[in-house]
Parts: sequence; structure tokens; C-alpha cells
Amino acid sequence: MIPLSVAWDAIGGLVDAHERFLAGARVDSDVRDSVLDSWKRCRYAGVEPDRLLIPYAPDLALDHRFLHAARPVLERLTASLAELNTTVALCDAQARMVERYGGDRTLRDRLDGVSFAPGFDASERAAGTNGVGTALAGRSPVYVAGREHFADCLQPFACAGAPIRNPLSGRIEAVLDLTCLHDDGDPAMMRLVREAARDIETRLLEQATERERALLTAYRRADHGTHTSGWPAQPRHPSQAESRSPYLPADHGAAPDGVVLGPIDLAVLREKAEALIAAPHRTLDEVLLSGGRTATLLRRQVEGAAGETGVVVEARVLGGPRLRHTPVVDVPPVPQPARKPPVVLRAVPEAPPAPEPTDTDAWLLLVGEPGVGRLAVLARRRLELLHDAGVRIGTTLDVTRTAEELTQVAVPRFADFAAVDLPDSVLRGEEPGHLGADTPLRRVALGAVHDESWLYGVGDEVRYIASTPQARALESRKPVLEPELTVDGGWIAQDPVRGERVLRAGIHSLITVPLRARGTTLGSVGFYRSERPEPFENDDLSLAQELAGRAAICIDNARRYTRERNTALALQRSLLPRGRSQQNAVEVAYRYLPAQAGVGGDWFDVIPLSGARVALVVGDVVGHGLHAAATMGRLRTAVHNFCALDLAPEELLTHLDELVGRLDRGEGWAVENTYQDSGIIGATCLYAVYDPVSRRCTLTRAGHPVPAVVGPDGTVDFVDLPPGPPLGLGGMPFETVELELAEGSQLVLYTDGLIEDRLRDIDIGLDRLRTVLACVGRAPEDTCEAVLDALLPARPSDDVALLVARTHALGPDQVAQWPVPRDPAFVSHARAAVIDQLTAWGLDELAFTTELVASELITNALRHATGPVQLRLLRDRALICEVSDGSSTSPRLRRARTEDEGGRGLFLVAQLTERWGTRYTADGKIIWTEQPLP
Repeated sequence: MIPLSVAWDAIGGLVDAHERFLAGARVDSDVRDSVLDSWKRCRYAGVEPDRLLIPYAPDLALDHRFLHAARPVLERLTASLAELNTTVALCDAQARMVERYGGDRTLRDRLDGVSFAPGFDASERAAGTNGVGTALAGRSPVYVAGREHFADCLQPFACAGAPIRNPLSGRIEAVLDLTCLHDDGDPAMMRLVREAARDIETRLLEQATERERALLTAYRRADHGTHTSGWPAQPRHPSQAESRSPYLPADHGAAPDGVVLGPIDLAVLREKAEALIAAPHRTLDEVLLSGGRTATLLRRQVEGAAGETGVVVEARVLGGPRLRHTPVVDVPPVPQPARKPPVVLRAVPEAPPAPEPTDTDAWLLLVGEPGVGRLAVLARRRLELLHDAGVRIGTTLDVTRTAEELTQVAVPRFADFAAVDLPDSVLRGEEPGHLGADTPLRRVALGAVHDESWLYGVGDEVRYIASTPQARALESRKPVLEPELTVDGGWIAQDPVRGERVLRAGIHSLITVPLRARGTTLGSVGFYRSERPEPFENDDLSLAQELAGRAAICIDNARRYTRERNTALALQRSLLPRGRSQQNAVEVAYRYLPAQAGVGGDWFDVIPLSGARVALVVGDVVGHGLHAAATMGRLRTAVHNFCALDLAPEELLTHLDELVGRLDRGEGWAVENTYQDSGIIGATCLYAVYDPVSRRCTLTRAGHPVPAVVGPDGTVDFVDLPPGPPLGLGGMPFETVELELAEGSQLVLYTDGLIEDRLRDIDIGLDRLRTVLACVGRAPEDTCEAVLDALLPARPSDDVALLVARTHALGPDQVAQWPVPRDPAFVSHARAAVIDQLTAWGLDELAFTTELVASELITNALRHATGPVQLRLLRDRALICEVSDGSSTSPRLRRARTEDEGGRGLFLVAQLTERWGTRYTADGKIIWTEQPLP
């Protein structure tokens, strides 16, 4: 089987790809990801393909324990490759070659010629892409052949490398490499090197197990009569002649009396014992147990026969009745390479407790090495950190807050500094697009143990250049670990001055992880260490990935919510009134505030009506989101249409109620046939009409909170208005209330989100509203601000609409009216009166037109209507001419035919005026016209 890379090389594919890469072109589809990532790292490090400067370090050596475990494996591997002309190289954790085995003289000479020999540095930074440096940089096995090497001098070779980790700590302690000529290369080399690395890790684990067995044996044979003062000697049970120690294997015969401890107590004791083993300067600890008992733990040094050193922890339970114990040593069989916990000594209950004495004897709880105890403590802390991350990250659907929660979880328990960078598009709820080198990011959160880190601050725009770990992580979509920032020139190149200051501040280690969720890269998070001396390790890289993965899902959820909320908010704001309505009847101020949970269906409106009147509307659709906003738009449009018909308030709500019922029934059909939709599950409305001539206000409501009226003297009254059923229920008439308002009164309309929430009853909200409104001479804008400041919670659970209208009145100098007798001869007198009034108002330009309009309307009323007739002129924003009569028959505009003797008067009126219409009253109707003022 020939690897794909070899096939490409044979036809020149890799040659072309390598040249295109060096020229700056994209080659993603032609090169394996691991190789392409290595090429990018080499370019960022400044490696020159045609010239290498490889450092040399003499007298390199590995730890004797490691060599003791590795040499038998290396000898077997070298023997198995004797006929294949392949060298076996063992390198340290810095990619420097320590030993090399096998291969014929020609191969070794060629490798010496390219400095792939003991003492030389094979890291990517020095030698480019190769089996040693690439396996170490990628922290995983790798196969590199021919032109996949970044350096020209290494292209005649094929190599496979794999890192060797300490099975307890997870640290990379060495790199194993197989190298041969390119023509002899085979992908099976990577399987061989991987298996050999695992065999070495297994032998390292066996060494740890043997050391623990030796420590346990040494402890069992020790003379415990020479214990530290104050700590009793180990008891000797009379029934055990073979073993005087109480630490017996699990298959021993009759067990002595044992300590009765529950699983929680045992877990607590083990956790404290591991922490005590990991603490070099502590010897004693006390632990509170259930039942009012106390356990005292003692840490002892122990040395094996072959010089092994370790620690044991003994336990003694105090308080309560006498407890019996049989500790059992758990010595597991030789495991496969994996995390290995310390040897655990388990307490097993056997006999019922005796009545005396009150204290138990000391018994062995845990044995191990201090380093292993430290690893156990770190592992437990990592699990606790992941648990806290699941609880504390994503408590809100706010992108910035979620990023801040990630930094708060990570600092200081995992890192000393944590920074989250996101593009502005994510903050707006949009798709982030491609993120890579030089993409502008925004620092949205920074967790720090102190303020003198010299890292970019919150709000700063960051553009990472291609050589930085952050840019490499974004490009590769994989986390990047830089255990020593002092040797990472690409990171310093981002901002040399700032980078030097960061290093002087003590920051020495970095993990940067791309925030990826649902296949999209949302940004990056960087974890830095400065206060703690140890750099980030491989286990820390896995933990950082887990933290970033959980946070990325929460950030993406918040981003999607932000997008939906912004869409709904834009829809709702487009459906709400824009600017001030053209009318003089009231001075208005309004506010709309969406809820924290999402946009709702609250709305308000100020609609000019005929006769200088104005309609004030406030409504509320139950629910949140796009559906509520769209429903609000439907109802607001319907109210405008009904207002154009000049319907009475109770009639308007009746028609609106029927419309909501039809919408519900129509959407109910959609539920059965297309998709699940809640329809309009509830809507309320308050409708008021104010007439500035009579200063009377007519109000009606459908399940809406009552309005408030603030008099000119500051008195506040809530209108005693019959509630009426919510819209859509049908079957019940709506009642109206008519008030006379003094000029300068304020009419306050609002939705229930202002006065009611989960923590406040509606009566309390009304009392607080009354207190805030009780003020003399306050402008509507100031009233809105005062009401929201006093009643609106910090995080409202419902949206709020507030409308404040201060009334004005048309004085006698703006109104003129005349009764019209049922005598056609009076038409001429009416025309003269109209001309005189317009002259007095200074509107001579409108005299001829208005005279003609009034003449036609009065003539039609006298000819076709019944009851008393009245003519009225109003000077407001427009000149309004009204003729009322007692008939309920409305005239119709039509185009008269040539032979018709009549039917042209109303058409003439429509042509001479800007607007005209009919509105019905309790006694008949009013025909009105409007003409713009000069």
C-alpha cells in the first residue's frame, strides 16, 4: 500500500503544493491537515526551506527511570527492523536527539549530513516538518514522507514519530522516531512507532506499580513501635500469627473487628489523604466525619529496600462507640497505560461495634508517591472545575455576560488570566464568517488575578498576525499550547513592546482555544499563567478544550437569541409609531421598553380623528417573540382602519374583538393542517377619544389596566372603567365612560408590565404609580422618565408601553357655529356668515372655497336629511367645516352622468377639500371637510 502523499509526490502534486504554499497561495485540498499545519508553523517560525541552522547540545541524557523502561522496547524494535534499513531515534521533550539505533552505514551517514543525529535539535523551529518535531508540536503520532518535509534537505527521507507520555502525569517525556529513505517508507511505520511508544508507557506504569508495592512492603515490615510521640504504635491482633500488621489482603480468613464507615466518609478521608500526600510540608490533618466523629490523618515517609521513597497516610477515628476495622489493601494487577490512582486501603465493616473503649486504633489509609498524590489532587480539582463550569457558564442569554462567566470560572483556579475575543458580528447576533489571521476581534472579557498584566483590555480591538498562537488556533480550528512564551517569537511579533511587558509581568505559559459551536468558529479564548510556576501541561490542554467547548455552545445560544431578539425588536419598532402625530388636541410623550426575556406585543398609538379630535390607544398581546410582534402589527393596522371609519369607541372594540376571533380561528386551521402555533392566545386594549372643543374624553377597554388622570392641581384618579373581556372572547358588549377633563390634565395609559411583575402585586404597583404621578406642572416627557425610574425593575420580565397625553382645548376664538333653520333661504345667510368668520380669522384666501363647500353641505342636509341642522367651523391645524343633521343616512360620492340633473355637489366638495368624511353621533351624523391653512 502506497500512502496518498507518496502518490502525490510521484506525480508532482506535493511539489506544486509546496511551491504554491511558499508563494502564499491556498493549498488546503492538496496536503494533509497535519502536514499543512506543520508547514504553517514552520513559516511562522521563520524556517527557510533551503537553509537550516540546527543547534547542537552535547551530553544530552534522559532520566534513568525512563531509559530503564525504554531500552528493552527500543532493542526489540531495532531488531525487528534490522533488515529494513530503518533507524530508531529517541529524542527528549525538546525534540533533541539523545540516542539513535539501527540503519546501515549509508543511511546513518546521510542522516548525519543533514544533522539528524544525536545532540542535534529536530524541533520544527529548527528543522521544519519532520517526524520528531511535528509529532511534538502536534502532540500526536505523525507520518511525514518526501516533499511533505518543509526543508529541502530532508525530502529524501520518510519518518514516523510519536510522543511518549508519562502515564501518570500526562507530560510528554520523549519522542520516538523511525526514519528511512523515501523509497523505503510505508504508512505501517506509524503503527509500529505508536505501539512502541505505548509499550514504553506501559513499562513506566509498571515501574510505578513496583515502587508502590515496594513502599507497601517496607511499611509492613517496619517497626511501628518507634512512632512519633503522641501517635500510638500499631496494634497487634492476637489471632494473627502470620502477619502482625493489620494490613491484610482481601482474601485473608477471619477478619478482625473493623471500622464502620459509610461511602461518603471514606471518600472524604481518601480525598484528604491524597491532599496530604501531595503536601510536602504537612504531616497532620483532621477530618470531620458523620456521627460527630473526627479522623486524624498522619503523613509518614517510607523507603523501600531498593531506595524507593514514598509516603503513607495513617488514619485514626476518634469519638463515638468503639469501632472495629479490617483495612484491605487494593493492589491492582498491572494495568494498561492510563491514569493510575494511588494504592487505596479500604475499611470494611465486619463485626458489630463493642461498647468500649472510645477511640479506634490507627490504620493505614493510603500509600503513594508525593507526585502521584499531586496528580490525584489536580485531577479532582479539574473535575470540580468542569462541574462548576457547567453550572456557572451560560446562566443568561447574553453574549458578553457568558464570556465573562467563562473567565470567572477559569481564574484563578485554572489560569491566572483568561481573555475572550469575539468579532463584533457575534456581539450583534450575526454569523461570524471566516476567522483567521488579521481578522478584527473585540476583547469582550478579561479575568485577571491583578491589573498589571499588560494584556489587551476589555473593549480593545485585536488583530492577531499569522505567527501568533491565537491566529494559528483560528486557522487550524484546533487549540494551541505554548508552554514557554519566552521562546515563541511569533507571539512576541504581535506587539513587541507589549509582549516584552507581558513577559516582565511574569506571564510565561499560554493555551489558546478557538470557540467552536455547531461547526462555526465564534472567536477564541486565551488562558495565561504567571503566578504559579508550572506551565500548562497536556491535561490542561484537554481541560481548556472542554471549558471552551461548553462556553462556545452557550455563546452560540446567546448569539442566536440576540439575532432573534434583534429581528423581533426591529419588526416591532417598525410597527410602532414613528415621530409625532400631526394634531393639536394633546401633547404626548411615550416610551416602549422590550422585556429582558424578549420582544413582546405591547403597542401604543396616537391617531388624529375628524373634528380636531384624537384617539389614544394602548394594547398588549400576550407572549413574546416574532409572533407577538406580528400580531401587534395586525391589530394596530386594524385600529387605524377602524378609526378611518370614525366608529364610536365601543363599536371599534367590538369590531377589533371580532377580528381577533377570526384570526384565532384562522390560525387554528393552520395548527391542524400545517404547524403548531398558539395563535393570539390573549390581547387587551384601551381606547380613548378626546375632543378639544368639548374637553370630553370617551374611554373603553377590553381587559386592560385602567388609565390614570392627573389633574392640573396634581390630583391623581384612576378611571372607574368597566373592564370588558379581553379581545377575541366575544359575546359581551363593551361599555364606555365619558369624562370632562380640565385643560392641562394628563391622561396616562400603560400596559401591565409597568405595574405588575412576579415580585410585586398589581395593587402595590398602582399605589406607587399614583405617588409618582402626583406632581403639578410636569411635562409629559418628565412624567415618562419619573414613572419608569420609579416603577420599572432592573430586568423587566414583560415589555412596557407608556403613553402620557396632556390635554389642550380649542378656545371660543377658534370655534364658530350657527344653527341652520329648515329654510332654503338661509343658505345665503350661512355663506355670508362663513365669509365674515374667515375674514376675522385672516383666512380670506379660503373664503370662496369654504363658502361653496358650506353651501353644498347645508343644501344637501336641508334637502335629504331630517332633524336640526348645524354649521360649525374649527380653526386648528386645518380649517374644518362641519354640517350636522339628525339623519343616519350617509351620502355617497359618485360621478354624475351627462343627463343627470343632480349628484355633482359632493363630487365638487371632494375636489375642493383635502379630506372629507362622515361620522355618526347619537343624534345623527356629521359631514366634515378639511382644508389646509395657507
